[in-house]
Amino acid sequence: MLEHLKPADSRRLYHQIADQLRELIRNGSFDIGSRLPPERELAHQLGVSRPSVREALIALEIAGCVEVRMGAGIFVRGTGDAAATAGLGESPLELMRARIVVEGGLVTQACARATPAGLAAVREALNAMRDAMAAGRPGLDADRRFHLAVAAMAGNSVLERLVGELFNGRYSPMSLQLSAFADTHQNWHEALREHERILQALEAHDTLAAETAMRSHLLNAQERWAGDALAS
Repeated sequence: MLEHLKPADSRRLYHQIADQLRELIRNGSFDIGSRLPPERELAHQLGVSRPSVREALIALEIAGCVEVRMGAGIFVRGTGDAAATAGLGESPLELMRARIVVEGGLVTQACARATPAGLAAVREALNAMRDAMAAGRPGLDADRRFHLAVAAMAGNSVLERLVGELFNGRYSPMSLQLSAFADTHQNWHEALREHERILQALEAHDTLAAETAMRSHLLNAQERWAGDALAS
């Protein structure tokens, strides 16, 4: 029923998947009110990864095509608004992979150039994240401050700006919808502990430990986003 997607298509992969699923809804292959096949099965039939299918399903939910019912599956609502998916921007998981490359390398420069004032800014952001979580507030803004404070110590304004632009992808409709499923209390506490390890490595001026801690944190964050929140 599903055809493998063609790599020559220049559109973002999740757009391609979403468009194909929307067309199947339009032609009656998936009836209104019916439950879509499990995410694992869709990924296998399309020849793509489960995270890419997950992003497509999130896009279709934003467009009103499907409804995610936690613990029950994903159900067809209609063809929705095709224009709504066209403007959703970059793939959140691709943005995260870009952050791994950029911040994983940048943190070594930050470690080598760490100053008391710079470390204080990182520590302040970490404490703000801890306070927000203790008060039951989202920690996303403090999370952003933490990563920008680390980037600022590297002394490269271009790379610092790039870190900010990449992080701002966390505020996109796609990312916020993914976060609604993935940002659990446990996940935030894991992220906080990972931030603490990054700060400890920076304070020790241990560049290898800092790089390892940053890459581990971002890889873990990617895994938390690409987990089984929508799996069925």
